[in-house]
Amino acid sequence: MGSSSAQTPILQVNKLKKYFRQDSSMFGRSERWLKAVDGVTFTIQTGETLGLVGESGCGKTTVGRTVIGLYQPTAGWVAYKGINLARVTASRRLKNRRQMQMIFQDPYASLNPRMTVGDIIGEPIAIHQPRIRNKERADRINELLNMVGLNPEHANRYPHEFSGGQRQRIGIARALAVEPELIVCDEPVSAVDVSIQAQIINMLEELQEKLNLTYLIIAHDLSMVKHISDRVAVMYLGKIVEMVESEELYNNPLHPYTRALLSAVPIADPDVERQRKRILLEGDLPSPVNPPSGCYFHTRCYRVLPVCRQQEPAMRELGNGHYVACHNV
Repeated sequence: MGSSSAQTPILQVNKLKKYFRQDSSMFGRSERWLKAVDGVTFTIQTGETLGLVGESGCGKTTVGRTVIGLYQPTAGWVAYKGINLARVTASRRLKNRRQMQMIFQDPYASLNPRMTVGDIIGEPIAIHQPRIRNKERADRINELLNMVGLNPEHANRYPHEFSGGQRQRIGIARALAVEPELIVCDEPVSAVDVSIQAQIINMLEELQEKLNLTYLIIAHDLSMVKHISDRVAVMYLGKIVEMVESEELYNNPLHPYTRALLSAVPIADPDVERQRKRILLEGDLPSPVNPPSGCYFHTRCYRVLPVCRQQEPAMRELGNGHYVACHNV
């Protein structure tokens, strides 16, 4: 895993918003907006891994899809190597799509059941490198299968013939096919058996080392994110509430929401586990169609102040790259 430096970040996300229109009547007369991502800012350096964590429905997958270009931002911008992706030509956008790939959460839904594994992995090569001959493409497919721990003879089989872990390896091979520099991994192990999860994570780390990859890892499993990430950003209801280096986040969580999340992560030492106190949050995640006033977390926070209900906290740095958005820190 790489370290941060003063060079231009490979990815810059600035005040990113992504709203989806919701028609509240069957005739579409009343218009409401679901604020999936509501002002997210972060950077990733080349070779680094940023973990983006939070509950289901917090907007982390929407961030990944907007970064990769599957969604257009409602506001804010995404820059790749200093170039704003909203202002590039169509040919440049295609080149950037080659350099930025995605591993999807569901290895069952993200692979076309009517295509062979070889065709699935070879399709991005055909799109982005059309001059490559069939023999060369077949050799590249075999090389990719070996790289993710599968056999070249698997190229002629169909996705339904594989286990969940093997299908996720096929998805990883497809993402690697066009030699990307940045990969967005959307819950890469959540749909895989627990026994296979560590293998997939270790393989992602080895591939990063070998190919100098940069990762944005989207997950809800904080223990997995700790293992693979250089830095972690914690999301709540479309906003980042805390961001810092991985080790520091686990040793010194500052935001009440981060503390609650970490209190739910089991610890292997039974003595420590017995003495630990779980922080139980009241109520459910509010609706992103109608978020609370002030700090979005105040409706569930166990340390709420009067100011939290009125005023949204600004993200501020408290030293050593530790950013937090909370009035009570």
